[in-house]
Amino acid sequence: MTYRLQITLVFIAPVLLLAGLYATGQALGMRVPLLGRGYVIRIDLPDPASEVGLPPIAGPQDPSRPLVVIDAGHGGHDPGASGSDIKEKVLTLGLARALRDQLIREGGVRVALTRDDDRFLVLEERAEIARALGADLFLSIHADSAGEQLGISGASVYTLSARASSEAAARFAARENSADMVNGVRLVDQDDNVNAILVELSQRRTQERSDEFASLILREGQGVLAFHPQAQRSAALVVLRAPDVPSALFEAGFISNPDEAGRLASPDGQRRFAEAIARAIRVYFARQAGA
Repeated sequence: MTYRLQITLVFIAPVLLLAGLYATGQALGMRVPLLGRGYVIRIDLPDPASEVGLPPIAGPQDPSRPLVVIDAGHGGHDPGASGSDIKEKVLTLGLARALRDQLIREGGVRVALTRDDDRFLVLEERAEIARALGADLFLSIHADSAGEQLGISGASVYTLSARASSEAAARFAARENSADMVNGVRLVDQDDNVNAILVELSQRRTQERSDEFASLILREGQGVLAFHPQAQRSAALVVLRAPDVPSALFEAGFISNPDEAGRLASPDGQRRFAEAIARAIRVYFARQAGA
């Protein structure tokens, strides 16, 4: 067999094989899927120039009342971690709703959820919703997974790391193109380097408040919530990179641990979570009001 014939067969053989399978299926009366364009799935994408739809704000109508935006992690085609037949996206939404309802019952605090149904939001959208609403605090709720290590359990709280803050400051200043407000400082007619410095200084103050909020979660949850031995952490998390909104990410526990997952999904577990986090939020706002 010549070299040229071998090359020809390499390209023709798969086509002949598919044609043979298709013809056999038709002859046997089998339903054979169409080849080619029939496999193309078209999805309408949102207009990149359109604004992010903002969720409703629940609670007092007084705009002077502090606003907390609660973010239920994952959603839609992104289920997050899974374990014990519980999906992270379902668990986080249940916890977010429980916290919202607790805050509304207690009064005095306005609340918005980034999602109140099974929809997908990209990470940047979640933080942008908080900024667009003028939130005073942002809390993203997630659940961890340890894979096959079923014995690992405990909640943890993440804030943005210092290095990630510096990197995000430069990107934010560039993206906003010197035409936005950050912590009351208007970035207009400024040098790009000056804007990056202003945003970074703003983020440092925001990060201090974020760390304070994280510490309050640990304090108010002591004896009520089960925490991981390394409970307070920092990481370069995109969802926490709003430069002017104090933010924290709460890993409620390990969904890969059946006992912990069941507890977090139970009405009593969600109540205990909501009461503890609501106390932390109220203490945080009380401190800010007195500052």
